[in-house]
Amino acid sequence: MNLPENYIPILIQAAVAISFVLISLAGTHFLGPKQKKSSTLKNESFECGVEVEGDARSPFSVKYFLTAILFVLFDIEIVFFYPYAVNFREFGIEGFLAVLTFVSVFFLAFFYVWKRGALDWDR
Repeated sequence: MNLPENYIPILIQAAVAISFVLISLAGTHFLGPKQKKSSTLKNESFECGVEVEGDARSPFSVKYFLTAILFVLFDIEIVFFYPYAVNFREFGIEGFLAVLTFVSVFFLAFFYVWKRGALDWDR
């Protein structure tokens, strides 16, 4: 039975975590170094005394970002398989159908991404 008293440790842990984040943010704001003025010399890149040619902050292709997002998405899919693999006998046919639905949605997403050309590096 889930009594409200059973949730007190979870609420305490959440309060401690939120307090730690807020104290850390406030501490770095008040105790951190203060920058008086922003100079153009400080904003330039420095590489071992070699003069810079061009802008060091050049934009990069969105393909790298898209590939990283797709990797994380499909990597998380694999993480969700672990609980099923550990307890697949206890889940029975209902658990199998749920995992089959989950896999089919990701399979359709993979084909959608493939058809849209997100995996084609020559485009």
